[in-house]
Amino acid sequence: MKKISILMGSQSDLETVNEAVNVLKEFKVDFDLKVLSAHRTPREVAAYVEAAPKRGTKVFIAAAGMSAALAGVVAAHTTLPVVGIPIETKNLKGIDSLLSTVQMPPGIPVACMSIGKAGAKNAALFALEILGTSDAKISTKLVNYKKQMRLKIIKTKIKL
Repeated sequence: MKKISILMGSQSDLETVNEAVNVLKEFKVDFDLKVLSAHRTPREVAAYVEAAPKRGTKVFIAAAGMSAALAGVVAAHTTLPVVGIPIETKNLKGIDSLLSTVQMPPGIPVACMSIGKAGAKNAALFALEILGTSDAKISTKLVNYKKQMRLKIIKTKIKL
């Protein structure tokens, strides 16, 4: 059962989304990965999202650039949590994507991560934290993950 569904507005978003994919693989959590566009395939987005609970989806991650409407469109068709990843763009460095993802109207919430690869990694971790509220195995892995991050910092030796 694939509890996380990742949607990208375009194949070119994969370079960023791979950060989320790598985290989910590290945690051994199954996921779907699909290219669907809020503007070019709106019917397909709605159908995919509306059918997701039957597939076992518990959380969506939606990555898009420019107008970045994908996360909002996903959220409009579900009551499941939606985590948005604003993709960095050439013209406005992702500020356009960030504002589009974060500026949702009341009643259509989207959790918005930072622009680019760091945001993608955090989107996966946030989705895992959501799942971890009802899955002790994931919760334990998250505790260990944060412990390892802490130890890495503590063990850092500064060389002058």
